[in-house]
Amino acid sequence: MPLSRRALISTLPSAALAAVALPLRARAAGGPAAAGGTTAGAAHTRLIDNTVAVFAGTRETNARPEPRAKLAAIAATARSRLTAMDHAGQGELFQGLALGTSDPNLVSSFQYLYEIALATRTPDGGTPSGLYGDTGVQRRVIDGLIWLHEHYYGDQSKGYYGNWFTWEIGISTHVSKVLALLADELAAYRPDLAATYVASMDAYLRNGKDGDVDLDSRFHTGANLADITTNRVLQGAVLGDDARIAKALADQLTILATIDPYELRHGVTDGFYADGSFIQHASVAYTGSYGKGLLTRVVQSVKMLDGTGYTTDDQLVRVAQGWVVDGFAPLLFEGWLMEIVKGRGVSRPATGYADAAEVVEAVVGLSAHATGADATALKGYVAYLRQTSKATLDPSAFVSPVSITAYADILADSSVPAGDLGPAEHHVAFNAMDRTVHRRPGYAFALARSSSRISRYEYMSGENLMPWFQGDGAHHLYLSGQDQTQAFGVDYLTAVPPHRLAGVTAPVETRRTVPELYGTPWYDNPERGFTSSSESQNTYVYFPRSTHPFSGGAALGPYGVAGFVQSDDVAYAAKQAGDLPEDFVVYRDADATKSWFLFDDEIVVLAAGVGDAAGRPVTTTLDTRIAAPSDTLTLTGRRRGGAHWSGTGTAPLAWLRYANATRAASVGYVFLDGPPPTVTLDTVTRSRRAVRLANPDTPVTKQLFAVTVERAADAPHTSMAYALVPNATERQLGGYARHPLAVLANTTRLQAVAHRDLRITALNAFAPGGHHAGRLSVRGPASVILRETHDGGVAVAVSDPTTERDTVSVVIRGRRMRAVAADDGVRVSRVPGGTRIVVTTRRAYGRSFTATLR
Repeated sequence: MPLSRRALISTLPSAALAAVALPLRARAAGGPAAAGGTTAGAAHTRLIDNTVAVFAGTRETNARPEPRAKLAAIAATARSRLTAMDHAGQGELFQGLALGTSDPNLVSSFQYLYEIALATRTPDGGTPSGLYGDTGVQRRVIDGLIWLHEHYYGDQSKGYYGNWFTWEIGISTHVSKVLALLADELAAYRPDLAATYVASMDAYLRNGKDGDVDLDSRFHTGANLADITTNRVLQGAVLGDDARIAKALADQLTILATIDPYELRHGVTDGFYADGSFIQHASVAYTGSYGKGLLTRVVQSVKMLDGTGYTTDDQLVRVAQGWVVDGFAPLLFEGWLMEIVKGRGVSRPATGYADAAEVVEAVVGLSAHATGADATALKGYVAYLRQTSKATLDPSAFVSPVSITAYADILADSSVPAGDLGPAEHHVAFNAMDRTVHRRPGYAFALARSSSRISRYEYMSGENLMPWFQGDGAHHLYLSGQDQTQAFGVDYLTAVPPHRLAGVTAPVETRRTVPELYGTPWYDNPERGFTSSSESQNTYVYFPRSTHPFSGGAALGPYGVAGFVQSDDVAYAAKQAGDLPEDFVVYRDADATKSWFLFDDEIVVLAAGVGDAAGRPVTTTLDTRIAAPSDTLTLTGRRRGGAHWSGTGTAPLAWLRYANATRAASVGYVFLDGPPPTVTLDTVTRSRRAVRLANPDTPVTKQLFAVTVERAADAPHTSMAYALVPNATERQLGGYARHPLAVLANTTRLQAVAHRDLRITALNAFAPGGHHAGRLSVRGPASVILRETHDGGVAVAVSDPTTERDTVSVVIRGRRMRAVAADDGVRVSRVPGGTRIVVTTRRAYGRSFTATLR
C-alpha cells in the first residue's frame, strides 16, 4: 500500500469529520436541496436504484454465470417463504412463527417479507424464477406489512418486549429495505404505508431522542449506529425527505472518526482506534463481529450514495480502506478470521473462513471505488486471500450479486498481483483493545488480554457460555497451510475445558454458566438495576472488565513484547465491596504476572507469582491443541539430563515436540525454567451446545493434547519460563541447548529476556521503582525492547502498558550515544555510564515510541 501504517485510519479525524458533516447538517436544517446541481428528487431516485442494485443485482450482472447460485438461492428462499405464508395458522403470518410474545418470531416475519420482496426485484439472469416483477407477489408482501402493523407492530404500547435490538434495528432494517425495494408498487397500491411505517419506526427508537438518533445514547454507537442511520437514509429516500437523509448521514459520519480516548465525542468509546483496534459495547474487542458489520454498512453506504451528491469526496472510502489495512488484514490469517476479536461469536459454528467472506465482499466493494495503487492493492489482497485460504470462499454468501461478479473479475485479472496488505514478518500491538498479533511466513500467534479498560470476555444471549478465561492471556497459534477448522473454531472451544485454554492460568474448580445459575440468559433483578440490557447487566454479567491497568506492550519493527497482570474482574470486586445482591454469583481469579516476547522462530513466555491466594489448585496451560480422532500424533522430547522421552506424563523436560503427521504440523516447547510440565493426550467428546444454547446438539470428538504446569491446593506461588516454537523439528529444538535464549528476570516486578542470536533484550517492568536487565534500566511500569545493530547502534521501543504514566525513563548502559532518528515525544540525552531516553507517554494510550541511536 502507498500509505504508511495508521495513515489511512487517521484520514478522517474529528476536525475533518466536522468539515464533512457541517454541509449535511445545514441541508438537514433546510439548506440547499442537493450538491452539484442534483435535485433532491433525482438524488432520492438514484439512492433507491443504487440500493436495489446492491441487494438484487442488475440485469447486466445477473446475466452472467457467476451469480446463478446466489440468484437461485434468493428465488428458492422466497418460494419457501411464500409456502410458509400459505400455511400460516392463527396468530401467524408464516407457518411456525407464532406472534404476540416472541420478538425473534416477529423480526423473522419481517425478514421473510424482505426475502420475498427481494426475489421480485432480482433480475433473473439465465434461470428465470417467475418472481421477478410479479406485482401480485409484491402486493402479498405489502399486505403482510399491513397485517403485521395492524396486529403486532403498530401499537407501541404492546410492543418493545424482549431485546431492544429487535425494535430499534432488527425490524427497521428489514422494513426499510422492503420500502426501498417496493417503492414503486407501494406508491401505486398503498401510498400511505411508507409514512405509517416510518412513524412507527421512529416511535420504537426509544433509546433515541424525539424519534431520531441520540449520539449521547450508549445504544447508538459503532455498528449499531451504522445500522440505524443506514435505515433512516433509506426511509428518507422513500419518503422524499431530504432533511432526514442529511441528518442520518451526518450522524453516520461520526462513526468514521478515529476514537481519541482522551477527547471522546458524546462519551463514545465504540469504534476504530489509531492502532487499528475496534471496540463495541464500550470495552469488548470486536473487530471480527460488530467491526465487520460496521465495515459492511459503510461500504454499502458508499455504493448507495454513489452519484447522489450527498458525498462529494473519497474520504469515506479512504477511512474504510484504512480499517481494512490496519484493523482487519492483520487478523486474517490465510483466509481465517481470528477468534480473539469475536466476542460471543466465537461459539458459533459458522466461523473463521465463513467470517472472512463478509470482509472480502467489503474489500471487493471498496476496490471499485478506490483509485490507482490503492485499488490495485485491495484487489491484490482479495486474490491473496483466495490463494492462501484452505477453504474455498463461496461467493454466494455475499449479500450482493454485483459483488459476486466483481469478485470473479478480480480473480480472473492476471494483471493484479496477489499480495497481503502487510509484510510477511509483522508484529501488531492492538493495545487499545488488549490484543497482540505476531505473524511470520510459517505461523501467526494471536494473544488476548484484558485490563481495567477492556473486558475479559463477552457472554450474552446464551452464547459463549463458558468464557471466563478467554481474556486471561489465552492464545491461538495458527500454523501455515493448515485447515484451521481442524485446529480451532467452535470445535476447539467445545473440546477444550475452559480452564485449560492455551496460555491460561486458572483455578481448578467447577463453575456454572449464567443460564445454569439463574434459569434465564441473564441475571434478572430489576429492583437492583439488572434487566436484560441494563448497564449493570453489561458491567457485571455480559462483559466484565478486569481490575488491573497493566496490559500492553512495545513493538519494534517485526518484534514485540507484551505484558499482563492477571486480576479479578469488576464483578468479584463489587461483590467483595458489598455492592451486588446476595444471590449474584461471582468467581475469583487465580494469580499470575505474564510476559510474551515475540521473536522470529519462538514466542518466549514468562510467568511469575503463579498460584492462588484462596488456596485452590491451579493449572497453567502452556498450550492446548486438538486433532481429529484418526490423526497420527507423536510426542517426543528430551529430559534436562539428556535422556530421550516420549508419550505423556510429568517429567523435567528440556524440550517437547508435538507432531501431527496426518496434517504435517508440529509445535515445539522449550522449557527454560520452572516446575516439571505435565503432558496429556486424551480423546474427548462434547456437544457444541455446551458452548452456545442455539447450537445443534452435535457431538464433537477430538484428541486433546495439552502441556501444563499443575499446582496443588495451597502450594506456594511459583514462576516458569518456556518458549513456543512453531513448526519445530527435533534438531531445531535440540539446538536450544546452546542457550540462545536467556531469562534475565522473572518476578512479579520485572520480567526480561535476551535473544542472543537476534541481539535483542526486552522487558516488562510492572512495579514502581528502578529495574535493571542487561543493558537496560527503567523506572516504574513500562515495556521496552532493544535491538543492537551490527554497526554498534541500537534501536529501541518504549511503551506504557498502564496508559497512566506521563513519562517513561530508560537508560541504556554502555558508551554514550546520540539519536539518529526518534519519534515525536522522545528525548535523548547522555548520562554518566550511558544514554537516557525519556518518552512522553501522556495521552499515548499505550502506543510504542521508537528511537535509533548510534
